[in-house]
Amino acid sequence: MTQRVDLATVMDRMAVDEVVTGYAAAVDDGDWADYRALFTPDGRADYRGSGGIEGPATEVADWLAETMRLFPVRQHLIVNRRIRLQDLGGYPGDTADVRADYVNPMSLESGGDFVCGGRYAFGLLRTEAGWRLRSVVVHEKWRRMPSG
Repeated sequence: MTQRVDLATVMDRMAVDEVVTGYAAAVDDGDWADYRALFTPDGRADYRGSGGIEGPATEVADWLAETMRLFPVRQHLIVNRRIRLQDLGGYPGDTADVRADYVNPMSLESGGDFVCGGRYAFGLLRTEAGWRLRSVVVHEKWRRMPSG
């Protein structure tokens, strides 16, 4: 690979990472307009792995807006990000997959803390507007509910 290709790959990796970070911030801040803007027009989100729904990201954003009212304080920690860019014979393509672990502590409106953890699978596509999510799939592995 040339230095130009290496630089493009690094820039793509940083841009993809920024989308994942933006996803966490949008959910934690309850910024559903930003959440929707992170997705391609046909983007989908699948929260069935944590007891939620699956569908078009625009509809899932509505569901999240209602559901997250139960948790007025939230903080996603998305770590161990493994970014795989499409490889077109040594040149970066227009798709990327990210596997990342998460820990998600939240405070319940009714009192007490709820904490869960698992793994995300993100599918991204390079668009004219930059990298966007085609899909988000949540695979919850554990949860701790408030005792009482």
